[in-house]
Amino acid sequence: MRVTAYAAPAAGEPLAPTTIERREVGPNDVLIAIEYAGICHSDIHTVNGDWGPQPFPVVPGHEIVGTVAEVGADVTKHQVGQRVGVGCMVNSCGECASCLAGDEQYCLQGNVGTYASTDRDGTTTQGGYSTHVVVDADFVLTVPEGIDPAAAAPLLCAGITTYSPLRHWGAGPGKQVAVVGLGGLGHMGVKLAHAMGAEVTVLSQSLKKQEDGLRLGADHYFATSDPETFEQLEGRFDLIVNTVSAPIDVDAYLSLLTIGGTLVNVGAPPEPLPVNAFSLIGGRRSFAGSMIGGIAETQEMLDFCAEHGLGAEVEVISSDRINDAYERVLASDVRYRFVIDASTLA
Repeated sequence: MRVTAYAAPAAGEPLAPTTIERREVGPNDVLIAIEYAGICHSDIHTVNGDWGPQPFPVVPGHEIVGTVAEVGADVTKHQVGQRVGVGCMVNSCGECASCLAGDEQYCLQGNVGTYASTDRDGTTTQGGYSTHVVVDADFVLTVPEGIDPAAAAPLLCAGITTYSPLRHWGAGPGKQVAVVGLGGLGHMGVKLAHAMGAEVTVLSQSLKKQEDGLRLGADHYFATSDPETFEQLEGRFDLIVNTVSAPIDVDAYLSLLTIGGTLVNVGAPPEPLPVNAFSLIGGRRSFAGSMIGGIAETQEMLDFCAEHGLGAEVEVISSDRINDAYERVLASDVRYRFVIDASTLA
């Protein structure tokens, strides 16, 4: 079937309306009528070529919420009319140690990204800035009742990207957790860490979003542009989740960790982040990374958000404002996630 979409024709070019072909619904496939698609900074990095050459034209979008329009003959988990979601991947080998452990995002054969990736049948995947998508049923999530569908879309990337490290490194009661950056990822990190019961601190370049941070669940808010912040908070945190995709002074942030604490990077800056070994050795500290989450963990995150009444803070836009939204994301002029109303593509 041919469907309407918004695509980047080449690196750095504005996105424009187009039509793309979706595959026929196979035995284990789900056809989803897309309702909302979030705009992630990763979309912008991809279409600008920041992460290397891409198979243009590219239809971005890996924060997808919609309803099931058709299911394949072998699909039992999803039914027509059900609200579902699709995140950052749409396939994996299903056989390697990572996949068998539920960590499909770390598939040893390479997971298949929702867009700009080569699917198992050799075709190039195209993402959620479109009216419909066909996805393997094993990579389709159930969006629980009680979460606004527009607010649910960013959970499929921003939500799981912050939930996974918080869960893995044990955020909870009695733990001091810091979130670096209060953007699309960071604001979800604050909400989730607070709901898990941790004491939450936001570390942001300035105090201009302090009121928001405290409203979203932070207990404390500090400006990293103030040198006294690093003196005052030295040795405080069990876990720091860095959400910014820009260079930071890793050693300075490591000094904020308690003995045995961990600094986890989920932001993906294009430049290397140098670290002094003594910043690690001196306090048995760890500098780690984390990438989204597996399918089971993503479903766990959605259920957790429904249980705690959590969703992303969103600004819903029509498709003709996508390029403007990209400019505003780059200018940090969004609180906190743009979401495209897919009905405006029709």
